[in-house]
Amino acid sequence: MKKSLDEKLSRIHADPQRAKDFILADAKDADMGFGVVATGRSPEAPGGEARQRSLQEYREQIEQIVAQGLVDIMLMSAHTNDMLTIQKRLFDTSHVSPAARANDSTDIHVMRGSRSPAQPALPFRTATLDHIQCGQLACADGERHRGANLGLYSITFQNDSGIDREALERYKEFRLEAERKGFRHFLEVFDPNCPESIEPSKIPDFINDVIARTLAGVTTKGRPLFLKMVYHGPKAMEDLVHYDPHLVVGILGGSAGTTYDAFKLLSEAKKYGARVALFGRKINNAENQLAFVRFLRWIADGEITAEEAVKAYHGVLQGLGVKPQRTLDEDLTLQTGVMSYGGSGTTISLPIKKKADTKKHAAAEPDFAKMTTAEKLAYQKARWDRILGK
Repeated sequence: MKKSLDEKLSRIHADPQRAKDFILADAKDADMGFGVVATGRSPEAPGGEARQRSLQEYREQIEQIVAQGLVDIMLMSAHTNDMLTIQKRLFDTSHVSPAARANDSTDIHVMRGSRSPAQPALPFRTATLDHIQCGQLACADGERHRGANLGLYSITFQNDSGIDREALERYKEFRLEAERKGFRHFLEVFDPNCPESIEPSKIPDFINDVIARTLAGVTTKGRPLFLKMVYHGPKAMEDLVHYDPHLVVGILGGSAGTTYDAFKLLSEAKKYGARVALFGRKINNAENQLAFVRFLRWIADGEITAEEAVKAYHGVLQGLGVKPQRTLDEDLTLQTGVMSYGGSGTTISLPIKKKADTKKHAAAEPDFAKMTTAEKLAYQKARWDRILGK
């Protein structure tokens, strides 16, 4: 089956200025960094008391989101990729592309009690490309298509010539192996994870420059399909997109926060040139992951604003009988903890608009551009009522 990722990238590169395509990814690779707590606490648990999900429940959520078909990429650990892509053949009839985390440098080792996230990141790879592609030590001819043919490679520059040189050498080794084995990748570039590495105000320019310098020596065949990075604001995003319109820039969703935090981040990054967004914990911690992803897709496609989406999402939760983690007013508060894998940040209160009255709306897909906020809210609620048989 054709993959939506490839179709969208083709249209973007054909006309970077006019293409409207936006790529969404669900990052369900948290077990590569967080261990047991990676699966998150389940709001679906009986009795109303959230409990830790099992790895099986975590993978069931992946299957549901793939079946929903609104994301373009499902990013997994190598083990989950083996279970779902290779053994269960989950993606054979889906337009969603499976992907696996190809390396796990020490700054994402966020285990309970771990000191690694606060120390300079050191390069490390658990997974091998053969295990990602075919599930075993060495892939025979014709076997590499069985698993994922796309991976995330992560690098954290520290503004230290010794550490950064080692990281670049490891990335070079990975690129050469990936090219030999026909393995595609996207590149994640984290901000320095040590506060003393660089003055905070200089981080956006530093990251943009280090990306441009890193890829200047990489020919087309070995370049990443797109980037995954912290959103540093309008100017930094516009500068990088203007520098090379064919360098497809994606933003990472950062730490868990309010619903508005996720929706507004997506809306703002897209406005200033981002073409990709990867959300992990924000999806995983949502009261209803399928509804949350649905609104991410509508925002990405320009069919609803971030503010409208938060209110409509709460309307869907109410219709489903799901208790939200926060009140609507609280959920319309912006948290900016997207600067690192561990996450940190401040909280900003924003003015809340009055709720709109709901109306009945037709079951068919409407023209969202012509709908009022009230009509959009009513549509979301009616849709979920139909799905649940209400």
